[in-house]
Amino acid sequence: MAKFVVAGKANCPYYAKAEHLADCLQAALPNFRVHKITQHPDQWEQWLHDICEMNGWEHRQSPIIWRELLDRGGKGQLLGGLKDFLEYAQQYYGITSMMLSKEMLDIAEENLQAHLEIVKEDEEIKSLIKPMQIWITSASTPICYQLIPLLANGEVFGMTTEISIHLLDTGQFKEVLCSIVMEAEDMAFPLLRSILEHTEIDEAFIEADVIIILDDVLLNLEVQSLENYIREATLIMTYGPSIKPENIIAVATSWESAAKATLARKLNMSTAGVKDVIVWGNITGSNYIDLSHAKLYGYDSAIWGPANFQRPLLNMIYDREWIHSEFLSAQGSLRSRVGRCTGMLPAHAVTTVLQYWYHGSPPGEIVSVGVLSEGQFCVPEGIIFSMPVSFQNGNWEVIKELEIDGTTQKVLGRLAHELIQEKLVALKEIKEIHPYGEG
Repeated sequence: MAKFVVAGKANCPYYAKAEHLADCLQAALPNFRVHKITQHPDQWEQWLHDICEMNGWEHRQSPIIWRELLDRGGKGQLLGGLKDFLEYAQQYYGITSMMLSKEMLDIAEENLQAHLEIVKEDEEIKSLIKPMQIWITSASTPICYQLIPLLANGEVFGMTTEISIHLLDTGQFKEVLCSIVMEAEDMAFPLLRSILEHTEIDEAFIEADVIIILDDVLLNLEVQSLENYIREATLIMTYGPSIKPENIIAVATSWESAAKATLARKLNMSTAGVKDVIVWGNITGSNYIDLSHAKLYGYDSAIWGPANFQRPLLNMIYDREWIHSEFLSAQGSLRSRVGRCTGMLPAHAVTTVLQYWYHGSPPGEIVSVGVLSEGQFCVPEGIIFSMPVSFQNGNWEVIKELEIDGTTQKVLGRLAHELIQEKLVALKEIKEIHPYGEG
């Protein structure tokens, strides 16, 4: 079988004639095959130089024709330009092209337009499969190690969405970041296009679609670092100034999940059946776990109903002393459990909220996240305050119609006051420290 390659500038009339001759040969000869390559006029010279250098050929004009040696392997056999191709076809096959100059020019123009359309389509396809850029700060923490597989398995952003992950931390953790990168690459996730480590702060958040700020304060709630808060806040302010305030949220799902699990153990039921537990306030400081709207599904009691049958949680817990002394107290088991979590729970919390953000939260279900207050529930504007929201169509919305009693409103007032004081101290300290420490 003979296979010939005909390549040339898309607007070259001589390429048009060579292409026509190749088509005639392929139509007349059952064992003749042709492969065509067109290049944009602006790219032709460089392309021709590269192909000739790779094969050791000498050729300077459009078109260039060579024969692929399918039966022998190795580089192709250069035939030459249009004149050489005409002579070869006439000598070996008795076939030639009688295409006139005007027709050559017309087809050359058509070839150029067709080439431009193909390039445009290719660019559109590439733009559709451009990977989502995900940045993770403080990426040396254990949470990141648990987070990467959850992001890369396709359940968060969709099974057709490729992602690129960027790990950012200070220079002292470069070796740790490199180890994480190598292990993630070894796992060969189909949707993970690339994973890179960064220790230069000037590289932060380039083309970022999602930024995940991992806060190591969560690893030890007894020792809260104001400097860490300020470092992370100023990082976003300095290197992500175009981020809209509504696109910055604090994930309270760790508290929410741990609270549900603690309640489920108390009631001897599945954690999945505990819904609408609300976390108010500061997710890394003082907060309040509100059970007044919490519901139970599938609870084993004297009354049974369909799958959507629910019972108010507080009606099912008769030991109210346990709620105040063990569950809600500052020294209680819940705070102790969240404080000891260093990986799976926080990572699951982050990915759950991202999944809700991109695909919507369960209808009618309350999710707690820290958002910039706009005065909802009498919480002063301008502070990040955890409150009940729902996610839909790529956005979140505070559930404003939720009724709260007087006791809860007083607690919210106290929590808001503490956050305002913390914010004032932080703003004062911001001017005195480097945004991201020494790299």
